[in-house]
Amino acid sequence: MVRKRLYQVTAILPIDDGISSENDDPMSIESCSAPTAATVSPMALSTTGVASNATTATATSVTASNAAPAPSRPDASQMDLASLFECPVCTDFALPPILQCQSGHIVCATCRAKLSSCPTCRGTLENIRNLALEKLAASVLFPCKYSVTGCTGTFHHSAKAEHEAVCEYRPYSCPCPGASCKWLGQLDQVMSHLMQSHKSITTLQGEDIVFLATDITLPGAVDWVMMQSCFGHHFMLVLEKQDRLPDQLFFALVLLIGTKKQADNFVYRLDLTAPTRRLTWEATPHSIHDGVQAAITISDCLVFDSNTAQLFAENGSLGINVTISKVRGSW
Repeated sequence: MVRKRLYQVTAILPIDDGISSENDDPMSIESCSAPTAATVSPMALSTTGVASNATTATATSVTASNAAPAPSRPDASQMDLASLFECPVCTDFALPPILQCQSGHIVCATCRAKLSSCPTCRGTLENIRNLALEKLAASVLFPCKYSVTGCTGTFHHSAKAEHEAVCEYRPYSCPCPGASCKWLGQLDQVMSHLMQSHKSITTLQGEDIVFLATDITLPGAVDWVMMQSCFGHHFMLVLEKQDRLPDQLFFALVLLIGTKKQADNFVYRLDLTAPTRRLTWEATPHSIHDGVQAAITISDCLVFDSNTAQLFAENGSLGINVTISKVRGSW
C-alpha cells in the first residue's frame, strides 16, 4: 500500500513565513499570535515527491537547548585511561564484560559479534574475560560517543548507554511521517532541513490554532502535517489515518522539534468540537527523537475511528483546535 501525505496548508489569516514579501506582516515567534485557522488542501502526495503548487510558510529558527551540563568533563588523564579501552575496529569503547583474544587484544561487543578472528593479531577470539581491564573500567569516566558533535560529558560505563540514548547531540532523523526521507542531522539543523526539503509543510504562529484537515474520507493511509510556532519553539502537528480492518483509525498528536527534556516544559491539547459534543486529548508533546510511530504504536495520542470522525466532520473536513501551553514553573 502506498502511503499518501497531505502537506499543503493554506492559512486563512496572514502568517509569518520567514520570507519577506510586499504583503507580509512579520510576526515574532515569541509573540505567540492570536488564534489562526488553517486548511489542509485535499492534495494526496506519494512518498516520492511533493506538489509544485504547495503553499509554503516556514519558521526560521530552532531555540537552542537549555539542557543542564553533563555530570563531568574529560581531562587529559581520564582520556588517556579511556583510550586503553578503544576498539581497534570502530574506535568506540569496549565496556564490561570485556573479552579478549589469547594474546590479550580486546574488541567491543558489537564488533566481536561480526568477527571470526582478532582484528589485531588474527588469532582466535575466545571467551576470555579481561578482569584487570574490567576492574579498571569501574574507575574510568568515558566520553559520550557523540563527543565529536559537541557533547562534553563523561560517564561511568554503567551510565554511558543511558545518556547516549537521550543525548542532545545524537543525530536526528527526518520527522516527517510516511516519508522516505533518509536525512540525518543535528537538532539545530532539523528546521532548515524541513524548510529546504519539505517546503509544502506550512508553519502557523500562535498558541491556539485550528487545523482543518480536508477530504478525510480519502481511501488508504494518509498523513496531514503542519507546524505550529510559539514560545520560541516549533511543534509538528500530525493527523494520521490508517486502515485497521474492518475500520479506519485516526491518530492525532503533537511533537516538539526539541529534546525530551524541553518537551516536558509543555502541554498540548487537541479539541474536536460539535454543537452537542466534545472530544479532548491533553498530554506532554513527544520529542521528534521519539518519532510519530513510537507514539502511535502505544496509542499515546488522540485515537478515534471513522465513525467518531464523522460526528465532528463537516462536508468531509475535520477541524482540530490545537493549543500549546507551558507547564507552570517552567517559565
